[in-house]
Amino acid sequence: MARRYAIYDVFTANRLEGNPLAVVFDGEGLSDAAMQAIAGEFNLSETVFVLAPENPSHAARLRIFTPGYELPFAGHPTVGAAVALAEAARPEDDSDFDLVKVLEENVGPVRCAVRHRTSLATFAEFDVPRKSVQLSAKFERQAIADALSLKATQIGFENHVPSFWSAGVPFVMIPVHDVGAAGAVEFDAALWEQITPLAEGRLASAYVYCRGGVNHVARFHARMFAPAMGIVEDPATGSAVAAFSGAIHHFDQLIDGHHPFLIEQGVEMGRPSLLHLHLDVAGGEIVNARIGGQAVKIAAGELYL
Repeated sequence: MARRYAIYDVFTANRLEGNPLAVVFDGEGLSDAAMQAIAGEFNLSETVFVLAPENPSHAARLRIFTPGYELPFAGHPTVGAAVALAEAARPEDDSDFDLVKVLEENVGPVRCAVRHRTSLATFAEFDVPRKSVQLSAKFERQAIADALSLKATQIGFENHVPSFWSAGVPFVMIPVHDVGAAGAVEFDAALWEQITPLAEGRLASAYVYCRGGVNHVARFHARMFAPAMGIVEDPATGSAVAAFSGAIHHFDQLIDGHHPFLIEQGVEMGRPSLLHLHLDVAGGEIVNARIGGQAVKIAAGELYL
C-alpha cells in the first residue's frame, strides 16, 4: 500500500532551516511497531502520523514518534501537521484563508489556528493543552556545568537558576549567562544521564537558555538536547517552550496582562528557528498559553508499506 508523506521545515519561513518534520498522511492500519520503525527510517527528531479522529467534529488524530519512542505531545509536529493538513485542503486558487481546527493527541485535544497568505509561509498556532508545572528536583551547579562543558559561573543569570518543568514532556531548564555561553556548550550525554531526573517514566531532556539572541527580535536564545529521545540536539522544540512558559512566569514574575515572546533555537546547528510564545496572565497565574510558527513544505512522496 502506498502511503503519502511530506517533509516540512517547521518554525521557519525558509527551506533548509527550522526543524524538519515527516508527516505521514495515511496512518490508518499501521501498528505501533510499524510507526516506530518508520520514524527510525526518517530519522528526524519527530514523525507524525495522521489518523481519523475519534471525535468526528475534530480534524484528525495525531500520533507523534521520535526515533526512540512515542510522545504524548510535541510542538513542531502540531504546527507542522496543522499546516500540512490545511495546505492539503486549501482552495485551488491558493487564496488567503484562516481556519481553526482541533487535533487529537495523546495528551488530549489541541486547538489550532492556521493562517495562510499567498506568497508567505503558512502560520499555525496552538493552545498549549497542559499547563506547565514545576517538578521537584535538586541540581548541583557544578554537575550541570560539567555535563555542558561550561564553568559553574556560567550557569544562571539574574534570579534564574536550574529548574524542572513539564507541560506534558519533562525538561530541565538550564539558564546560562549569555549567548556566548550557550554557543560554547558541548553536551556530554553520558554525564547528563547520570544527573538528570526521571519524570513521567523517562529521563528529562536539557533545555539551555539565556536572554537575547543572535536575531535582534528574539527575547530568549535556546538549545535543546535529548539523548533519551535519540536526539543529539533539536533545532526547535515546542514542547520545551510549553514547559519553559512556567519558568518564565516563575522567575520573571509576569504581571497580569498579555506577554509575547519570540524564542530562537537551532542557531548553532545552522538551522535557525523562531518560536512564538504568547502568555495571558490573570490573578498572578498563566490562564492561557499559545505557541506558533511558520512551516514550509520541502519534499513529498510515498511510503510503500
